[in-house]
Amino acid sequence: MNKRVLIITYYWPPAGGPGVQRWLKFVTYLREFEIDPVVFIPESPSYPIVDYSMINEVPEDIKVLKQPIFEPYSLAKLLSKKKTSQISSGIIQDKKQSLVERFMLFVRGNFFIPDARKYWVKPSVKFLSGYLQENKINTIITTGPPHSVHLIGLELKKLLTIKWIADFRDPWTTIGYHNQLKLTSQSQKKHKKLESEVLNSADEVIVTSFQTKEEFQSISKKPITIITNGYEDNEETDKVLDTKFSISHVGSLLTARNPLVLWQVVKELIEEDKGFAEDVSIQLAGKVSETVIKSIEDHGLEHCVNLMGYVSHEEARTIQVKSQVLLLVEIDSVETKGIIAGKLFEYLAAKRPLLAIGPQNADIATIIEQTQSGYFYSPVQKQELKNTIVSLYNQFKNGSLTCQSVNIEQYHRRNLTAKLAELL
Repeated sequence: MNKRVLIITYYWPPAGGPGVQRWLKFVTYLREFEIDPVVFIPESPSYPIVDYSMINEVPEDIKVLKQPIFEPYSLAKLLSKKKTSQISSGIIQDKKQSLVERFMLFVRGNFFIPDARKYWVKPSVKFLSGYLQENKINTIITTGPPHSVHLIGLELKKLLTIKWIADFRDPWTTIGYHNQLKLTSQSQKKHKKLESEVLNSADEVIVTSFQTKEEFQSISKKPITIITNGYEDNEETDKVLDTKFSISHVGSLLTARNPLVLWQVVKELIEEDKGFAEDVSIQLAGKVSETVIKSIEDHGLEHCVNLMGYVSHEEARTIQVKSQVLLLVEIDSVETKGIIAGKLFEYLAAKRPLLAIGPQNADIATIIEQTQSGYFYSPVQKQELKNTIVSLYNQFKNGSLTCQSVNIEQYHRRNLTAKLAELL
């Protein structure tokens, strides 16, 4: 008889974005390892991004339980629908914040701890405590953010004799936007207390990066396993490459991720090389902050930048395999060194050259180097970045721009699921 496990997640199709894909794919492959997953999700949630095509990727015979959720985002939209959507997506303007936005951030940070999905905890614990006992399921997994999901696991652990694994797709108190929530010292202490309680109460902790593991090891003595995000085989590999020298970024481009050094380099190359000016095309698929758009305009690049808006997961995969170069940008800060964006692994599957910009000694740099899949620079390495773009462009012109990556199979979703199955 297969082992049964309950997975508690906020993000599930039709949610869009990278947060949904990790556990959707784990659930898809777990039964190959004699584990039957049951998924617990909110009913009628307020997802910041919706992608109905993702529903087609849910295995038909997976049992999915739903519990109603109250989310104050629906009330916040009365103040500003646009700002509410941006804040819930992590897009926070650093400069020129309106009075409404400052108020919303203060309320979000100090009245909804750990996050605005906290009201799902109590009813979920009440429902699941009975369900787990009735169905003899003694292993649960919680995945966050939102980190309020971990509080469901915390309360169930207190009530029942169960094994609890807490999966952190991102850090908690060191994630980039945390310090932008205008937290009081008391609120900050409460976040730290809850973070410590979760990390020290779970039986096992899963993280997605090397540096998050190091960070959590200073808080908890519990076993911590790294299981990164991953990729699926890309069936679009026969797509014809773009005729332009396309540099494509797939995913949200937040204010703090604004790659100013890239805009500077592209502007210089356009001024220096007429051929480059005619060939270059920068494609941004996903939400792009107003600050980034303003920077593009300030550098006179709007003519060569294609703002594609949010695209479905299927469309994103097509863009990736057709692009000449794939762009990955991370916030330049100490806190983000351990962030490994899910898009990195999809980029690996697309087998196109990667161009990444982020903080020195970042985990993404380690993976890019180990897989020989591209180039990584910090924002201060302007000349090195420029030289590499020139080299990539010259390869594009003579038809030799390829990517010969190695050892990427370890990041296939099936192989990552095998690692998860060992824990279970």
